[in-house]
Amino acid sequence: MEWLETIALAAVAVVLIFTFLLRTATVSGSSMVPTLSDGDRLIISDLFYQPQQGDIVVVAPGIYEDHPLIKRVIATEGQTVDINFDTGAVTVDGVTLEEPYINEPTHLSEGVEFPVTVPENCIFVMGDNRNNSKDSRDPSVGMVDVRYVVGRELLRIFPLGDFGLVE
Repeated sequence: MEWLETIALAAVAVVLIFTFLLRTATVSGSSMVPTLSDGDRLIISDLFYQPQQGDIVVVAPGIYEDHPLIKRVIATEGQTVDINFDTGAVTVDGVTLEEPYINEPTHLSEGVEFPVTVPENCIFVMGDNRNNSKDSRDPSVGMVDVRYVVGRELLRIFPLGDFGLVE
């Protein structure tokens, strides 16, 4: 009977952790390739979290899509983003970003005029698969209100062959 009590306590602990500290999210689509692939499962957390440039964040489902929006933070409030669609260079506050996580330069413009300055309590996000991503370059998404960020990616848990931290 003692082992049953141990299992019950462990189950309660897991439920509490995944209710209050951690969550899971599933990648839908190819907008984060090569970093994340369709069907990847992530552990995310919002505990004491403020979005930072370079983080991979999860935006609540139902805000922009019927599934969570998973993107990389390019800029935070007060920063100015500019994109040269001829060269693909992305600059934030005049500094060109080093982006080893993308496969190809950013050539897709969705109608937002650049440069843009990120408003208070918002972030500018883009997918790592820049030319196949619905993100802050698209007027239907635009700047993401930080209230809708449910957390940042901590760990990829599926597929098991890719288990671990995501760069």
